[in-house]
This record gives sequence, structure tokens and C-alpha cells, in this order.
Amino acid sequence: MITVHHLNNSRSQRVLWLLEELGLPYVVKRYQRDAKTMLAPPELAAVHPLGKSPVITDGDLVVAESGAIIEYLLETYGAQAPQPLKPAAGTPEARRFTYWMHFAEGSAMSPLLMKLVFARIRTAPMPFFAKPIARAIARQVESSFIDPNLKRHADWIEHELAARAHFAGEAFSAADIQMSFPLEAAASRADQGSACPCTQAWLARMHARPAYQRALERGGPYDYA
Repeated sequence: MITVHHLNNSRSQRVLWLLEELGLPYVVKRYQRDAKTMLAPPELAAVHPLGKSPVITDGDLVVAESGAIIEYLLETYGAQAPQPLKPAAGTPEARRFTYWMHFAEGSAMSPLLMKLVFARIRTAPMPFFAKPIARAIARQVESSFIDPNLKRHADWIEHELAARAHFAGEAFSAADIQMSFPLEAAASRADQGSACPCTQAWLARMHARPAYQRALERGGPYDYA
């Protein structure tokens, strides 16, 4: 039996979604972030040394990292899916699938994490004399580097979704599942919605999928949905 070690408001939500799309039985073991630090609890380190989510166990096997988990589940159980979730090898769709599977964490998440960190710097408690300096540095980094990169990525994603219904092509695939978290995070952390109608329409379609809704029921509250 597959167990998903599920951290609230994390990438593990898309693992639940994939399992629902695959129609596989699984168990959810929930973990809650520390209310002050927003970090995962130490109990997760008993599952994987890094103590982060998502992590799944399948029998004695432990698999960590969203992309690796998705690849493992597709390789092991993909044939059982009601519909193919990975394009046929050697096709243009397969090349786009691979690109977006890596883009989600390799390019998309970096500026989003920086946005989160520098936003916290601006609001973090610190000596009064340091506040103006820290806030000025944070604003400068955001305006000169983070925000332009977020816009560049958002424009590229919008361009791609204007050309096709899903990231790999016209058919839904696991690349859409992988891309869901950075786009949900972007929607919550950056004001880009009105400039990206195709992206917003894609998100609405993903959120309306029955498997996505079932994953929300299994995973519990998810602020990015």
C-alpha cells in the first residue's frame, strides 16, 4: 500500500492528485507545519533524512522529491490509469512533457521562493535601526531581479498555454500536475492574474477536475486551491 507523508500547503498535494488520477488506493499520513517557522515537523525526518515533503512509501521503498515520485508512480502504475498520463516516447508531446516536468522545480520555483524570503525580510522583527536598510535591500532585490524574472516566466507560460490546452499538448498529463504547484504559488504570491488569462483559465480547469477535488478531500485544507 502506498503511503503519502503529506505536509499541509505543500507540493505533496499534487502527489495526492496524481494518485487520484491513477485511481490507486493509498493512505495519507498528515503532518502540520510549525505555525511560527512554517517548516515541516521533525517527525518527517524519521521517514526521509531531509525531513521534507512530499515523501511516499510503497512497501519498503521510500521515494522523495515531487518529480521523482511522479516518475516512479507513472513507471510503476501508469498502465493502470484510466487515461495515459505521459505522452508516447519520441513525440513532440513527450519532449514538452519532459521540459515542463523539469521547469516546474528547476526554473519556476526559484524566484517564487526568493519572493517569499524577501517578503519575510521586509516584515521580520529586527532592531529599529536595521529595518530601513533591510527593507530597502529587499525592495531593490525584488524590483530589479525577482519581479522581472517572475514576469518573464509568467509571460512564457501564458504564451505556451495560449497555443495548447495543456503543457504537453492538447491532452492532460502529469506535466500539468507537476506545474500546478508553482502556478498556484504564483497566483498567491504575485499579482499576475489579470495579465495571464490563459494561465488562469488553465488553473480553473485543473481545479475543476474530479480527481483534483478528491485529492483536496483526502489532503485537507490547502490554501493555494
